Amino acid sequence: MIVQGYGFGVMEWLTQPFAYAFQVRALVAGSMAAIALAVIGTWVVIRGMTFLGDALIHGVIPGIALAVLFDFSPLLGAAAAAAVMILGINLVHRQTAFSEDTGIGLLFVGMLGLGVILISRSASYTGSLTTILFGDALGVTRGDIVTLAVVAVVTLAVSVVLYRPLLVLAFNEQKADLLGLHPRLAHVAMLGLVTLGI
Repeated sequence: MIVQGYGFGVMEWLTQPFAYAFQVRALVAGSMAAIALAVIGTWVVIRGMTFLGDALIHGVIPGIALAVLFDFSPLLGAAAAAAVMILGINLVHRQTAFSEDTGIGLLFVGMLGLGVILISRSASYTGSLTTILFGDALGVTRGDIVTLAVVAVVTLAVSVVLYRPLLVLAFNEQKADLLGLHPRLAHVAMLGLVTLGI
């Protein structure tokens, strides 16, 4: 009897979070994000660009801050800021003697600082800085879930279509070029997937 009572308590404890729609939406959204980011993360780790994901996550803060301040879609603001980050990283890497990691580091710190300044200098913003910096998993809507599902499908499709170029590029950019696999296109596609995932 004690064991049955204990078992019922454990089962109730395990299923209790699924009694609320907002928690189910958070779980589904997290699962969709995990699918997309697991695929993207594999290519990023193989390329040795693990710092890129962290930099992009923090680099989109100015775009989100501007979106909140001027009342337009935070997703649009984040996408614009991520595009600026990607273009900036490529520009620093291609036009200077700095490595790609240096470009990532410079833009990471610069964009994060700009985002915090934008938020702190605005007299009109009364929301929580924590919400902008870390998000709100329990505030996920059905539209967010659909968006994440589309991102997961696009990520999987692009990874399947560009599997060979991404694989060769991960190990040797010159060899990918010699094989006619368009390494720059594969690199841009990978950065685009990272941006989409973030």
